[in-house]
Amino acid sequence: MFKPKKAPKYTPPPVPSAPVEEYQQSNGVDNNNGTHKSQLVFHCQQAHGSPLGLISGFSNVKELYQKIAECYDFPPEDILFCTLNTHKVDMKKLLGGQIGLEDFIFAHRKGRPKEIEIVKTEDSLGLTITDNGAGYAFIKRIKDGSIVSGISHIRVGDHIEKLNGANMVGKRHYEVAKTLKEIPIGTTFTIRLVEPLRSGFANIGPHSSGARAGRKQNYGSGKETLRFKANGPATIENEHDDKSKAGIEKINALLESFMGINDTDLATQMWDLSAGKNNSMQLAEAIDNSDLQEFGFTDEFIIELWGVITDARSGRL
Repeated sequence: MFKPKKAPKYTPPPVPSAPVEEYQQSNGVDNNNGTHKSQLVFHCQQAHGSPLGLISGFSNVKELYQKIAECYDFPPEDILFCTLNTHKVDMKKLLGGQIGLEDFIFAHRKGRPKEIEIVKTEDSLGLTITDNGAGYAFIKRIKDGSIVSGISHIRVGDHIEKLNGANMVGKRHYEVAKTLKEIPIGTTFTIRLVEPLRSGFANIGPHSSGARAGRKQNYGSGKETLRFKANGPATIENEHDDKSKAGIEKINALLESFMGINDTDLATQMWDLSAGKNNSMQLAEAIDNSDLQEFGFTDEFIIELWGVITDARSGRL
């Protein structure tokens, strides 16, 4: 449906030396006891290459994108997603609802669009969908041996812009995954994707979950994180302990298995909701009384979820 173009030579961005600074003025960021903390200033860069930038004064993902866009003078809608501490399209380093205080932010901008016709020969296409928290759903993982894995033009990091001409911009990842799942077997459909802007092939991340992650850099090792809130200012919190991290990772695997989505922030929210709950019925009630009720989780999923939580609490994961 399109002709690939030869990419210009890629120049990797420099490794930052001091990823975070503090200015002695308040910007509404709170610590755990609600007192004001000095303004946090993060380094950022466009993933395909650009001068280094400094950004501060944001409390959620949309505000972060706005600050980056202002820094480099382009529309915030150009940002597909951000990665932390790597310029590569590495889905293990996606920015979500929190940033480590020593993390370096790389913004991946819109590249070329492409339209591809696919014949759905199986119930599952082999895609795991996530979103950027600002209206763009994109491909986080491609299952080996799946329908999509045999289509070379569909790649990890591609934004799903349209399905059969229907606009997917502004929809959450689970809505896009549901739309894909509801396409009847045997149907030919058209998917319009927008890939991240690339300046070479060195910044392409793993094609599937089987690929190994790159070596850890010498930054992004802080233990405190700036966590975004749906309402109110961002807060500075300590990282979860090992049991919590194992539980959150397993909850995310459940989300992928049941819904075809991947969302560490959603998994974290579920884990946090389970605090103080003693059985699956209490957990189900807590989810129904939260903004998570819109996902429509089944009873089967809640039972599996509670099993993961109890295993994590007891250290069995």
